Amino acid sequence: MNHSFVFAAMMAMGAAWPGTASAQEYPAKPVRVIVGFPAGGGSDLIARVFAQKLTGALGQTVVVENRPGASANIAAELAARSAPDGYTLLFANSTLSISPAVFRKLAYEPVRDFTPISMASSYPFVLAVHPSLPVRSVGELVALAKAKPGALDYASAGPATMSHLAMQMMRLKTGVELGHLSYKGAAPAVVSLMSGETQLAFLVMPVAHPQFKAGKLRGLGVAAKTRSAAAPEVPTMNEAGVEGHEAVQWNGFFAPARTPQAILDRLHREVAKTVAAPEVRQRIEAEGATPVGNTPSEFAAFFRAEAAKWADVARHSGTKLD
Repeated sequence: MNHSFVFAAMMAMGAAWPGTASAQEYPAKPVRVIVGFPAGGGSDLIARVFAQKLTGALGQTVVVENRPGASANIAAELAARSAPDGYTLLFANSTLSISPAVFRKLAYEPVRDFTPISMASSYPFVLAVHPSLPVRSVGELVALAKAKPGALDYASAGPATMSHLAMQMMRLKTGVELGHLSYKGAAPAVVSLMSGETQLAFLVMPVAHPQFKAGKLRGLGVAAKTRSAAAPEVPTMNEAGVEGHEAVQWNGFFAPARTPQAILDRLHREVAKTVAAPEVRQRIEAEGATPVGNTPSEFAAFFRAEAAKWADVARHSGTKLD
């Protein structure tokens, strides 16, 4: 067979090699961004900010589609099973790195089934205590908890949520014994802490910071590599003596695995431009988050490390969901 003739024929018919034509034409129709949380929540709000800017940048409507439920697994499975053509994207948060660690059965595997495009924003969790607790540092809290094993209760937003696993990580690293009161969401967990029903919790900084300023809660440690600009007086957990304790809530864009590289490159360029736009940065910061816009390789390395970290915490703490 004359391979040169076949190649020329393919080019003449516009076929080229698989994926080339579609990448060159992309996008030729609207793009949907699946979000695994209800409309109006933090992830949804940031996704909509990006969708509006990307609509103009891509020249096609970018539509946010909310598919809440099952700890965002419904949305992730739908996106994982979608055609890898750039027309279905997933806007996920930290839950995507936790789910494989805590669910006994998943119909998808995040590291295998998704290609990270870019992180949009992030914000750290911070260890907060009720002001009636006679501690002003993580060290003092650990000493008190060890002196009274099981006497202190912490609040979480539910089993296997980041607030739960962040405390499990601290427990594993310090050896403290704590009671766990699980609530249906972050809001009731915060209420329980502020009322004194529970004594400590890991909260996201945007929720915790106003309560620190009002004196209604006390911050002991930020679960991130660096201190938070919102509360620079609060040391990191690492500075406070709990080495390597990091729990960061993040949001980012993913595409189904095997999406053509040219499409991924285009999407990353536009997401990075969107993150850099002053009005977008202001909107993200207004939500109490930090704009990111990292490269696909940086985001992929971070995501793999997060998945491995939470798998380790879940395994050693025995945290599992059906």
